[in-house]
Amino acid sequence: MLHNEFESPEELRDTIKCFWYNCREAGEQPSPYEVMPDGYTEIIFHFGELYSVAPNGDLQSLPSPFMVGLLNQPVFFYSPQRLEIIAVRCFPWTVFDLLGLPSNKDSVRIFEHPVAKLQGILREHIAAGNIAAAIAVLKQYFLEARSHVATGSMLFKAGVAMRKANGNIPVSEVAAAAHATVRTLERNFKQSSGHTVKDVSALIRFEQVRNQLWRNPDTNIAGLAHELGYTDQSHLSREFKRYSGTTPAAFARNVKKGLRVVPYNFVAFIQS
Repeated sequence: MLHNEFESPEELRDTIKCFWYNCREAGEQPSPYEVMPDGYTEIIFHFGELYSVAPNGDLQSLPSPFMVGLLNQPVFFYSPQRLEIIAVRCFPWTVFDLLGLPSNKDSVRIFEHPVAKLQGILREHIAAGNIAAAIAVLKQYFLEARSHVATGSMLFKAGVAMRKANGNIPVSEVAAAAHATVRTLERNFKQSSGHTVKDVSALIRFEQVRNQLWRNPDTNIAGLAHELGYTDQSHLSREFKRYSGTTPAAFARNVKKGLRVVPYNFVAFIQS
């Protein structure tokens, strides 16, 4: 699997974390792969067959592009062949305003939008192996889109505070960092993202635990709980299982065994 990330232009850093490319070769017996929650929303352009997998095993063909929203549990995807992806990693509190779409809580969202017109030119660049050109097309499109959106500084400041604290921050402190009342922040945040500040903070904190265990499965879980502001190790374990379906200890064991729970991912574990 090949995975590369590309820095967002300065003018887009209040709305887009980064752009990325991923290529996954099909094995002899392709199997579903799992995408775990984190604190981002992804706009996914794909080149090859791609399906979402329902809990009963049914497959739903996915158009390109589609969106992976904030997740409260893992979702599964399946591709029977070689698959390439170009994606945009967005902050959930700005992505819907950027696209001019109403916010919602869908984990996998199929949407109609003019951005879909980029599929053809992106496909040409991907087929030619010119990934940099494909990323440049996306950057230019979103630079133009961003110039027409009056994204307020309040949500950006709130997001910076949440990210800086790794999700371990009370809503009152997020509001103070954003120079807003709690009520005003909550109203605007939920309207823009479809989620509460507390929802997103919890996902950001889970993301930190997940990434730490992915990089170093021998990390002391009790120490990690203290570092990230969980009440204790049991609290961390409950929250981790809530979002991942497994315990942090089991997750770490699988990483050490080489059975990394996400053999392919839309949301890269080692994030910039």
